[in-house]
Amino acid sequence: MRAAPLVSGLFLAAIISPLVAQTPECSTYSGDAQRVCAAAVDGTRAFHPLVGVLVSGGNPLIGSASSLGGLGHASLTLRANAVQVVLPDLAYTGSSSTVPAGDKLWVPAPLVEGGLGIYGGVGNGLLAVDLLGSAQLLPTDQINNLVVDSGARQIGGIALGLGYGARIGLVKDRGPLPALSVSVMRRDIPRITYGDVPGGDRYSYGVDLHATNLRLIASKQLLFLDMAAGLGWDKYTGDAVIRFRDPITNAPQPDVPVKLNSSRVLGFLNAGMSLSVVRLTGEVGYQGGKDQKLSSDFQGFDTTKGKFFAGLGLRVGF
Repeated sequence: MRAAPLVSGLFLAAIISPLVAQTPECSTYSGDAQRVCAAAVDGTRAFHPLVGVLVSGGNPLIGSASSLGGLGHASLTLRANAVQVVLPDLAYTGSSSTVPAGDKLWVPAPLVEGGLGIYGGVGNGLLAVDLLGSAQLLPTDQINNLVVDSGARQIGGIALGLGYGARIGLVKDRGPLPALSVSVMRRDIPRITYGDVPGGDRYSYGVDLHATNLRLIASKQLLFLDMAAGLGWDKYTGDAVIRFRDPITNAPQPDVPVKLNSSRVLGFLNAGMSLSVVRLTGEVGYQGGKDQKLSSDFQGFDTTKGKFFAGLGLRVGF
C-alpha cells in the first residue's frame, strides 16, 4: 500500500520535471512573470540559428567550389545574405501562452569576403589550399529596437563580425567532372540587443555569436554559366543576457544569463554568370529545423521548422 503514493509521486515528477527544465533560467518566477522571462529566453534560442545562417550563408566563396590556383591568385567578393524573420512583440505581458508577432521582414547582412591561394595541389587539384576571410556587417538601424552594445566591435551603428578559415580542393573542374572541395570557417559577431527595457519594452535580449561552418561543395562552369551545390553543418554558440519587467509590478528584474549552443544542417544552390575575372552569383538555401523543446509559442514563427535563406555576390578574381 505504501508503494502506491511513491509510484504516484515518481510519475508526477516524471511529468513535471521536463516541463520545468524547458526554461530553467526562469524557474524562480511564476505566472505571467515566468512566461515573459521564458519568452525572452526562448526567443533568444529560436533566433540565434537565424543570425548564424544570416552571417554564414552557404558557399564561403559564392559561385564556385574550384580552388583559386595557388600562390599569386586571389579573389574579393561583395556579398549580401538575407533571411526572413518574424520578430516577437516586445509589449508581451505573459497573459497568454502565445507571444504575439511584431514586425515581419527580410533582414539583410552585407559581407566582404576574400580568398588567397596558397597551394595549387597535385594532379587534378588534390589538396589545393586557399585561405578564406570575411567581414560581416549587421546594419541594426534597419530594425526597430535593435542596437549594438556600446562595448561591441562596430563601425558607426553597424555590428562588425570577422571570419577566417580554409578551403581544401579535392578535384578540379575538368571534362565531365565537377570541382569538389571542403571548407571550414569560424565566424564571430559581437553582442547585439533586441528590445529596450529602460525605454519601456517588457523584455529584451542581447546575444553574441560564434559560428563554425563545415561545407562540402561541387561546382561546374559551362561557358559563361557557373553552377554550384553544397551541403553544410553549422555549430552556433554564444552568451545572451535577458532583461525583463515584472508584468504585475512593472519592476525591472535581475539580468538572466543564458548559454547558447545549437547546430544545424543546411543545403544550398548557386547559379550565376562568369565574365572573365568578374562573377555575379545568386544563392538560395535551406537551413534544417530542430525541436529545441521551447516552452513558448511565437505567433507566425514555428521554431521547429527550417528556414530559407538567400544571397547575392559580385566576385572579382586576381
